[in-house]
Amino acid sequence: MRIGIVCYPTFGGSGVLATELGKALADKGHEVHFITYQQPVRLNVFNANIFYHEVRVPTYPLFDYPPYEVALASTMVDVIINHDLDLLHVHYAIPHASAAYMAKQIVKKKNGRDVPVITTLHGTDITLVGRDKTYEPVVTFSINESDAITAVSDNLKEETYKHFAITKEIDVIHNFVDVTRFSKKPIDAFRRVIAPNGEKILLHASNFREVKRVDDVIKVFAQVRKKITAKLMMVGDGPERHMAEELARKLGVDEDVRFVGKQEQMEEILAVSDLFLLPSEYESFGLAALEAMAAGEVVISTNVGGLPEIVQHNITGFMANVGDVDTMSNYAIGILQDEQKLQAMKEAAFLHASNFDITNIIPLYEKLYSRFCRLTIA
Repeated sequence: MRIGIVCYPTFGGSGVLATELGKALADKGHEVHFITYQQPVRLNVFNANIFYHEVRVPTYPLFDYPPYEVALASTMVDVIINHDLDLLHVHYAIPHASAAYMAKQIVKKKNGRDVPVITTLHGTDITLVGRDKTYEPVVTFSINESDAITAVSDNLKEETYKHFAITKEIDVIHNFVDVTRFSKKPIDAFRRVIAPNGEKILLHASNFREVKRVDDVIKVFAQVRKKITAKLMMVGDGPERHMAEELARKLGVDEDVRFVGKQEQMEEILAVSDLFLLPSEYESFGLAALEAMAAGEVVISTNVGGLPEIVQHNITGFMANVGDVDTMSNYAIGILQDEQKLQAMKEAAFLHASNFDITNIIPLYEKLYSRFCRLTIA
């Protein structure tokens, strides 16, 4: 198949999933065309089956806000026609689903082909941004006009039906992880740099937005630090980073906290960590938690959104209510003080993550694609 993938090229979960999906499809012999405004951060390998098409947005004095959606739709049309794509798979509804609808209609008018569009919903495109009255009518329309709709968790499917007038069936295809990539042995020299005296290493990775509650990460670590010699690695960047750095200084733990910014090689960092903290206000799925589990790491998270679909309480990790810093701290202290249970839970986390291995999920997308190739106008 010749597949067009439209996504955000950033470190966010939707872009990561879309890129890894495309790479896996290319490895299986499909021709994959990425269409976005810059090369995706995870698109770091050469494969003869992978093509990248940059969306160029001309700037004119007339435009305070350059019309990216129009440029994106035009690029889609060009790639569909000139590379004879079988379908478009767009990730994150805004603005990709509406741009895909526009491109679909243009191609239909130009050469009579009805190119299937599959829209995958990832989270904030539904639970936050999409529900804004500014976007809701277009989001609802473009999702309903998609030939197929998928969501990355059962929770996200329920939230979509709850807040939007969706008339079509939504298929749940969970996020996935490449277990072979994340099941790496820790590099002892790297661990010693972070924890030179054998301290336990706690980890948080996100885009540091308000919904991630990075202040709770610092608060949990401060309580853990009173009982256990430990270090905290904060991976990522975003609007809440400055606040988190200030809080670490205020609580007197700043010397034990490392803010390392955005990192592409997460598997190396996860391999040397003991505990992953994800106290988010909401996660449609929690791809960061799944990657941590694939690296054999115990996860402490909130019990919201799609997280209960991957974190098994007291088996692969622990869950608490949003904002319950004391409970999360007690879970962290308890497991870090019990080496035998820590190791057992790390093994259980890895085994459970294997259920979401890429080899189990990719065939579900291939099966979905095969339902729609090739549609022609009667």
